[in-house]
Amino acid sequence: MRSIARSVHLVVAWLLVAGLVTQIFLAGLGVFRGPADFPTHRDFGYMLELLPVILLVAGLLGGLGRRAALLAIGIFALFMLQSVFVGLRATAPEVAALHPVNGFLITILAIVLARDAWTTRRVSGTAEPEAAAAAGPSA
Repeated sequence: MRSIARSVHLVVAWLLVAGLVTQIFLAGLGVFRGPADFPTHRDFGYMLELLPVILLVAGLLGGLGRRAALLAIGIFALFMLQSVFVGLRATAPEVAALHPVNGFLITILAIVLARDAWTTRRVSGTAEPEAAAAAGPSA
């Protein structure tokens, strides 16, 4: 079960990174092609909000530790903040302008989380065969 959870965590972590790159592209379409493309950016962002929750659950089930859990929680909290920034565009545009900065912060943290998941998977993948070899032949 732990190995499956770690694999799910790894795949979802990289899916989040790919989704965030796509999200940045969709924002660019909204800027350069026209405001009619912003609903796609918005809706795709709402869909991406689910991935940190999956990462948290998979990380906990996979025994990936506090760092993975805190990164997933932090990313989710920053996703929630994105909607707050957009909601402030009429009353506090200077604060709302933090929306893209926060988006890049989310992306950076997602890359760190995905890199950690990859490193953990590689280390645990190589450590298990070494432990089995050290234990000797099985009966």
